[in-house]
Amino acid sequence: MIHPSAIVSPKARLGAGVSIGPFTVVHDNVELGDNCQVDGFCELGYPTPLADGKPLVIGANAKIRSHSVFYEGCTFGERLMTGHRVTVREHTTAGINFQLGTLSDIQGDCTIGDYVRFHSNVHIGKMSTIGSFVWIFPYVVLTNDPHPPSNVLLGCTVEDYAAVATMSVLLPGVTVGTHSLVAAHSMVARDVAPHTVVGGNPAKFLCDTSKIRLKDGSDEPAYPWTRHFRRGYPADVTEGWDQHPAAGI
Repeated sequence: MIHPSAIVSPKARLGAGVSIGPFTVVHDNVELGDNCQVDGFCELGYPTPLADGKPLVIGANAKIRSHSVFYEGCTFGERLMTGHRVTVREHTTAGINFQLGTLSDIQGDCTIGDYVRFHSNVHIGKMSTIGSFVWIFPYVVLTNDPHPPSNVLLGCTVEDYAAVATMSVLLPGVTVGTHSLVAAHSMVARDVAPHTVVGGNPAKFLCDTSKIRLKDGSDEPAYPWTRHFRRGYPADVTEGWDQHPAAGI
């Protein structure tokens, strides 16, 4: 269903069961999979020469909330879900079930894996690489310019199953290792080893993640978080975690 006030290019390729909300604009170079739901006041396939003519491709069963803007030249797997007023620029590629929170901003030329969760107000600089099953919490910033302003871009890397807590900043070129944790309000200037916790400004090693215990009365290890957290993940994924709770090791 397309709202009468929406402007949808006849060149756009829409799958079955797609709905487009009021005052949304869908440009020429757009492909939407089956059963995508796009709320009002969105703009899909925003034209830019930086996209090199590549389309905006959004997989089936996406949910894109109001006032979101996606540039052409991006590709998303099935079950993309956004909050309100997100912006995603050209050459961003994300896998299955990417969740992008309200007011978040991806500056383009970024690669994002499967089942990644960004909370609200997240800024991802160009050339960033995000693994699968990564958690990025509110107000986190991934930077890329080592001596601003300049034409040098050194993107950050966040590896599989890592978590970056609220209001942290990753400086250009930093790698956050698999299953690691960056504590809230941290400024990360050096690589973070896998399975470790860092915190502070500048961030320093605090402990191995295995030292952190759940505050639910069980006193069980909090990490790897795949041992105890399953909400929002399909059964075929979590079955693998049951067989190997320290998934990704």
